[in-house]
Amino acid sequence: METTYNIHPPEPRWTHVALRVKDINATIEWYTENTPLSLVTRREDETGYAAWLGHTDNPHSPFLLVLTQFFPDKDPFADAPNTVLGPFAHLGIELPDLESLKKAAEKMQAIGSLVMPVQEMPPPIGWIFMAKDPDGNTLELKNLSMIILNGEQALEPHNHSYSELKRMLYLMVTLL
Repeated sequence: METTYNIHPPEPRWTHVALRVKDINATIEWYTENTPLSLVTRREDETGYAAWLGHTDNPHSPFLLVLTQFFPDKDPFADAPNTVLGPFAHLGIELPDLESLKKAAEKMQAIGSLVMPVQEMPPPIGWIFMAKDPDGNTLELKNLSMIILNGEQALEPHNHSYSELKRMLYLMVTLL
């Protein structure tokens, strides 16, 4: 198979999550106003509209939220239900501190998007809240209470050993 693209990642990597949306402009505005995501690019073709949202500070290993609004007569998935992420399935965004998390939750409350208030979850999850985007997808915003540095140590307030963190993460993965 031939390709017209000459740039490829050096190894396989996770690149994006794609969501089918009802009103691409409203969804772009919601994410760019209420999360740290920026509009990277947008386009229109014969099937509809698409937009890529992400962080502009990481061009070497981007991870994107791809939004697509198909034209009604061009939607290749028209016969399929328009599924959304939720109530547990969600997108996750980490904020730098608890104060910014609380401010973000207040903003989501003010616009009617908050579905679960700020609360502390057991380690290693930390402080979180949940919101819904204009299409009903669930978004978790969090401030992680423990951070692994150099794969060896965790910072306060939960000063777990590296082996304890690995065990907790293993249990979380096996339970899911």
